[in-house]
Amino acid sequence: MVLPRMNPRPRTSLGRLLDDLGTTLLHLVHGESGRGEHIGGLVIHDPIDAPVLPPQALVLGVGVHQAADIVALLGAMGAQGAAGLVLRAPVPTDGEILAAAERSGVAVLGLTPGASWTQLTAMLRSLLAEDDVTDPDAATLGGVPSGDLFTLANAIAALLDAPVTIEDRNSRVLAFSGRQDEADTARVEAILGRQVPERYSRVLAERGVFQQIYRADDPVFISPSADAAEAAGFSLPRVAMAVRAGDEILGSIWAAVKEPLEAERAHSLRDAAKLVALHMLRVRAGADVERRLRAELVGTALEGGPGARDALNRLGLADQPVVVLALALSDSAGEPSIGADAVLTAERQRVADAFAMHVSAVHPRSAAALVGDVAYALVPTGRDVEDGEERALRIASDFVDRVGDRIPALIGVGAVVDAVTDLAHARTCADRALRVLRSHPGEPRVARLPDVHVQSLMLELRDMAAARGDRPSSPVARLLAYDERHHASLVQTLNAWLDAFGDVIAASASVHVHPNTFRYRLRRVGEVGGIDLADPEARFAAMLQLRLHSLS
Repeated sequence: MVLPRMNPRPRTSLGRLLDDLGTTLLHLVHGESGRGEHIGGLVIHDPIDAPVLPPQALVLGVGVHQAADIVALLGAMGAQGAAGLVLRAPVPTDGEILAAAERSGVAVLGLTPGASWTQLTAMLRSLLAEDDVTDPDAATLGGVPSGDLFTLANAIAALLDAPVTIEDRNSRVLAFSGRQDEADTARVEAILGRQVPERYSRVLAERGVFQQIYRADDPVFISPSADAAEAAGFSLPRVAMAVRAGDEILGSIWAAVKEPLEAERAHSLRDAAKLVALHMLRVRAGADVERRLRAELVGTALEGGPGARDALNRLGLADQPVVVLALALSDSAGEPSIGADAVLTAERQRVADAFAMHVSAVHPRSAAALVGDVAYALVPTGRDVEDGEERALRIASDFVDRVGDRIPALIGVGAVVDAVTDLAHARTCADRALRVLRSHPGEPRVARLPDVHVQSLMLELRDMAAARGDRPSSPVARLLAYDERHHASLVQTLNAWLDAFGDVIAASASVHVHPNTFRYRLRRVGEVGGIDLADPEARFAAMLQLRLHSLS
């Protein structure tokens, strides 16, 4: 099989996005799509906290539908050199809006009704991600730029004269060709949701179609004649071909056809499946390589050494203030095991990927990666330190609120820095705040170092004492030994009294004993420990040792 010859893929432009997504998701309302400038980033418009747009940004106007708001937004976008504005269709096309679009030079696009902003964002990010850290001069496979499944889907569609999708083993749509409007309801739903509808997959599974596809070496013709299939919106026949790499099933190619393929086209589809397998393997390997490269760049930048400036340049973050966020999962209380470690490692990577998507939605030039067991994010911000840290707190809080209790994520917020040499300090601040959160599970789940500075110092003092082999001394040591021998509660009594600033009534209530009983125990504290509770220095020393003991 010979696919149509393709030029190496250019950096993703507005025209490229429209070609890949076709009219299934986006359509051009006004402006030019043929400009060759690559999209500089994807930004979600926030009318309350307007983001700074990178050059040639594509802005998602979520909730923007009033003509006056659209005109104002187009003017602001034009001043910042944006490429396009996406609005929910039907998009108003009165003269004032068209004139504003013409003046700004910003293309106006409509998002198809029924498609969600989440779906569109995921697709656009998957297309734009290849431009972030990959080589723009990547090699081609079979005349198609390496890993470019959308171009490959369109090439196969041209050979088969039918709309095509490329799917993984979980029926997730990895790429699709144009002409999807010629297919049926099930296909359109699959494109909009980037996932084959569950009812459709269930029908195919019950008919044993997937087993047939994965066992066959030739394309399989699937008829929609069954009533259940028609009810699921499957009204047009399909031809499916398994995509294999050796004995591993990577996915499948699906073409919406009217009749079985003739021999020549069936042969072309078999050959195409081999090429798709190479591209899918390259995508999988490329994702791993890209992830490792980004982690290396973020880690190098955070070290603040000689390579930090070059790393920031490659991440697109040089010469601008950034704030450092450090995310980790709260410590698990489960028993350590190889299986548990593998699950935890996968969970960390999954959360790190979600965190990276979250911060990049806030600012497209943000960079995030998993370094060790902590996911770090570098988020550009303004030069106002206080405002930058407050903004970082909101970003972090929004993320933990979104993931909820199902993901025990904790985030330490570092300082805003505008010099490469200060990045290591910013990372240290974020790490210290994160360490306090991990040592005190529960609320809060987000903190800056100034918010938890005393707790951080206590942890460091505990580490220093442990490194020197220090143990609680004098009064506190005697009280601990006495409690252990006699199963008493003198340490608890002293703790409660110190926490209550010497208020016996409040202290006794906190440990649920009668005030007279508490007074008796307090006298025993003085007798056994040999501590003068009237001496402020003795009280401070006892409180400090008790705090350190509780941390051990």
